Amino acid sequence: MRLNELDDFRYPRRRPWLLLVVVPLVAFFVWHRFFRKPGEDKPDEDVVTTVVENDEAAGHDTGPATVENTPIAATADVTSLMSQARGMEARDKLLEARDRYLAVLDRGAGGRARHEAEAALGRINVALIVTERPTPDKIDVIVKSGDSLERIARRHGTTIDLIQKANQVTNPNRIRAGDHLRVFTGTFAITASKLRNDMVVTMNGKFFKRYGVGSGRHGKTPVGLFTITEKIKEPVWWRPDGKEIPFGHEENILGTRWMTLRAQEGTPDVRGYGVHGTWDEASIGKAESAGCLRMRNRDVEELFLYLPTRTPVTIVE
Repeated sequence: MRLNELDDFRYPRRRPWLLLVVVPLVAFFVWHRFFRKPGEDKPDEDVVTTVVENDEAAGHDTGPATVENTPIAATADVTSLMSQARGMEARDKLLEARDRYLAVLDRGAGGRARHEAEAALGRINVALIVTERPTPDKIDVIVKSGDSLERIARRHGTTIDLIQKANQVTNPNRIRAGDHLRVFTGTFAITASKLRNDMVVTMNGKFFKRYGVGSGRHGKTPVGLFTITEKIKEPVWWRPDGKEIPFGHEENILGTRWMTLRAQEGTPDVRGYGVHGTWDEASIGKAESAGCLRMRNRDVEELFLYLPTRTPVTIVE
């Protein structure tokens, strides 16, 4: 053997590139097969959430594989749900936003998240019922000969005012046979808390809106089960001495609306109690009334618009 051949053997001029490629691949296969811990290949959930949220914030309409079409039960993170809901509301997808905000409440969220979700739900729910926008809680009605808004409202458990506003009916006495109306058919209930001085309205058993109220001083507001039996616009107030104080008079304390409460079976009978407006907004959130539930005039007017008589009201301590 010549010396230069031996030198070539001992000191090859070409590096073994094939070995440099194969050895790492074999090592990776062995590690992946025998030493990898379960779950190491899962994508970082925070990264996935960030990508989705950025897409929502940019206003992109995402496709079938995105969070918008993911079942709510699979999206357990409240922060992610809030982000989705905000994006949907901004794009006027109110029904989808409502579902996400309700999911936030179902998760038991508290503090700022709950406050924001409730405020958004109140805003969205009212917007949905006072317009012709289709929702699962509405039906399309064709006016028949002899129909009136009063009859239609009574038939479907809603109010004349709500039908009129949602369908932009300027004169309730001038509907004609063949007219098309979109009528809300949901069922409302109220729970008022004397401790918190607030009132929660539910629709079909789900959160609808929360209002601040004023209650009776020294715990005078009765507790139990009641029903709204009468609704009066611009009510007259009768003073304890029997004097009539007309609406608009500075001594009239009832505000712009009155709704009579009648005790139901199992609750002691009480008379003269109701839900009404007030000119003294500073009293909202306090126990300063003679026993009735007071509301800001703008709030009681909104409530009056969509709450029919026979709506159940529960008052708790």
